[in-house]
Amino acid sequence: MKPQSAPSVILVGVDLGLPHFDAELEELGLLAQTAGLQPVARITCKRKAPDAALFVGSGKADEIRSLAQMHGAVEVLFDQALSPAQQRNLERYLELPVNDRTLLILEIFAQRARSHEGKLQVELAKLQYLSTRLVRRWSHLERQRGGIGTRGGPGETQIELDRRMIGDAIKRTKERLQKVKRQRNTQRRQRERREAFTISLVGYTNAGKSTLFNALVKARAYAADQLFATLDTTTRQLYLSEAQRSVSLSDTVGFIRDLPHGLVDAFQATLQEAVDADLLLHVVDGSNPAYPEQIEQVQRVLAEIGADHIPQLLVFNKMDALDESLRPTAESDSYELAGREHRRVFVSALTGSGLGVLRSVLGEIVAKESDQMPPASTVELT
Repeated sequence: MKPQSAPSVILVGVDLGLPHFDAELEELGLLAQTAGLQPVARITCKRKAPDAALFVGSGKADEIRSLAQMHGAVEVLFDQALSPAQQRNLERYLELPVNDRTLLILEIFAQRARSHEGKLQVELAKLQYLSTRLVRRWSHLERQRGGIGTRGGPGETQIELDRRMIGDAIKRTKERLQKVKRQRNTQRRQRERREAFTISLVGYTNAGKSTLFNALVKARAYAADQLFATLDTTTRQLYLSEAQRSVSLSDTVGFIRDLPHGLVDAFQATLQEAVDADLLLHVVDGSNPAYPEQIEQVQRVLAEIGADHIPQLLVFNKMDALDESLRPTAESDSYELAGREHRRVFVSALTGSGLGVLRSVLGEIVAKESDQMPPASTVELT
């Protein structure tokens, strides 16, 4: 049987003068490929503000339609979030499905979620996104006839029924997530009773967190050179000989520019691992020229979930991907972040380079933290 080719899509980006505009639409292209789509053409334009009806204006919309017809594209993807009205108008104008970065990320999360908790979190985020898209979205929204006890009364519109059904589904999913959160809190309290020092890996998606996690704890967590390879939190014990004790190490979901707020809210239980950590291991793709912007995006999400006060150790990963002339000569140094100096270590999780230094630095931090902990209170027996 001939393998089925990936659906072809057109990528669209609008430069609104914001500092993080991706002129090459590289990240959107990676997101599309991760979702199983094949970008066949890219188009960008500049605007002072989005067009209220079509986001890009009718002239550029004509250009997108011609490009889609030329390449046989079956969908159009926008790098920016579209309003429900803009999405609906564009679909009518282009006569093609139109989606935005937000839905694309949600689709990837839906494909990648493995655990019960992860699936619940994605389901909640998708329901919340869908609830904003109900206004005249489909052609079947004619008014339904009344049910029992009525004689042909107007009844509810289909949109009201859909909205009520989605509202009920959101409520049920939130209740199920609350139950999972209570279970996680119980596990967390057990760790606290054992006085476990907790470290959470955080960072931009595809920075190599899972590869580093596997290298440190000899685990087999899923790791791949793609966006959002890991969604579900994995926790293992890591023994640090310098501190002569084990610590709890957790791998968490990666962050990304314009991470949908619904996902941040939905993944609150997973991200809680970062909020409750004693130390954040902030993994950075040091081979990516855009790493300063990626660090900034991670800091933004950490602030949003209330984890920006937690001490951070920066781990610049993928040093093997740098040209030899660009590789740092020192094994570690400091890096200024939000006006404060943070320790930085250079590693390659793939080759193992620098991992010994990272373990030593972690051991120093944990040993120092252990020394500062107050001694357990004792009761004198008479």
